[in-house]
Amino acid sequence: MAVLLVALADRKDEKGCGEWKKKLTNFQPKTTFHLWPLKKPCFRKKLVFFLKSRNVELGRTPCTSGEETGFGSCWIEGKNWGSSNSYKEDLKEYRREAFIWRHHTREITHNDFIWEIEGMNHETNGNRSHSRHIPNLQHSSISNDTTPRDMTNKIFRGMPKYVKIVEVGPRDGLQNEKNLVPTSVKIELIHRLLSCGLSVVEATSFVSPKWVPQLADAKEVVEAVKHLEGARLPVLTPNLKGFEAAIAAGAKEIAVFASASESFSKANINCTIEESLIRYRDVIHTATKLSIPVRGYVSCVIGCPVEGAVSPSKVAYVAKKLHDMGCSEISLGDTIGIGTPGTVIPMLEAVMEVVPIEKLAVHFHDTYGQSLPNILVSLQMGISIVDSSVAGLGGCPYAKGASGNVATEDVVYMLNGLGIKTNVDLTKLLQTGEFICKNLGRPSGSKVAVAAKI
Repeated sequence: MAVLLVALADRKDEKGCGEWKKKLTNFQPKTTFHLWPLKKPCFRKKLVFFLKSRNVELGRTPCTSGEETGFGSCWIEGKNWGSSNSYKEDLKEYRREAFIWRHHTREITHNDFIWEIEGMNHETNGNRSHSRHIPNLQHSSISNDTTPRDMTNKIFRGMPKYVKIVEVGPRDGLQNEKNLVPTSVKIELIHRLLSCGLSVVEATSFVSPKWVPQLADAKEVVEAVKHLEGARLPVLTPNLKGFEAAIAAGAKEIAVFASASESFSKANINCTIEESLIRYRDVIHTATKLSIPVRGYVSCVIGCPVEGAVSPSKVAYVAKKLHDMGCSEISLGDTIGIGTPGTVIPMLEAVMEVVPIEKLAVHFHDTYGQSLPNILVSLQMGISIVDSSVAGLGGCPYAKGASGNVATEDVVYMLNGLGIKTNVDLTKLLQTGEFICKNLGRPSGSKVAVAAKI
């Protein structure tokens, strides 16, 4: 099958609508149409109503050479019936203007009406190109006379009104620090973070002190904060032994972590992906019987320091396994911070096919300065849970070159600017970042914190 791109001239009369209906009856049922409307509201509404209200069949091409129908130009199966615009120019314009992810698109702002049949290919002059996946029908009234308010509504469409921030500073932020941080400082950091309005703070990890000596005091930390009211303080547990130690210390919520990269899994937790999933099945099953919530992490969702790029299908596979086992939330981590919106979008698309979007979180490291753009496109795709670390602390011991997590201060500042609620006090958060950085003896990794001192 071939992509059908149709460019229509703007019509004032009813003739265009009638001819559209005649030709659309030849198209196949269950075909997905993607369209950018004309300027004329009455014409546009009739077309949209018709496309949404009936199935059409694909039999004959709807345009024939030389036919005078009011169509500007029409391409089907590599043939060009237009006389004014070239196929290549229109296709280039189409691809440049379309953002294809989930249910969000950006409309073309010229006078033409363009629509596409999902899943087809097209070719002209011997050059083949492929259509990109568009889930379902989209329409809007963006045109040359678009107002600033229209554009604002378009940008914010689908974004959440509230974002839950999961603060990972005390665990993921500190685990890679070379100098041991006093237990009292870790406990004070947790108290300060909670006072900022953060509802979830990852407290520590019950891993072997041999591998992560910075978190050898996990038991003491949990015992000191376990009675704090209204606080969710999950701890990381790599196996059943770690889980039992966490519960004995008073932990009320846990997290497990698997990798989408085979090599990284072996380096990080000394087992294959499948072996890790078998291990976590026992942990999650035991936690479920005790009514202990479990959060699942998937690392290396974009790339691996050993294998390079990681396929979105691998990420979706691991995420689905963890979800099916009973994880209440799945955090998708760009462990080495190489992701860009162009690589994050297909990864999220793949995972959203198998895990409910409301159970997904994103976790970005800022190695290449792409965390905020990545978070923004994640929000536009419907994600409403974001992991971050105060002062941009972090880095994975087993991922060479991985810098800190995205700074919580920077995330809150961006979300405030977008009008999205977090219930986090930015002033207190900046003070908390300053507190931990003084104790670590280094400057903050937060751009907002640096700017606030200028």
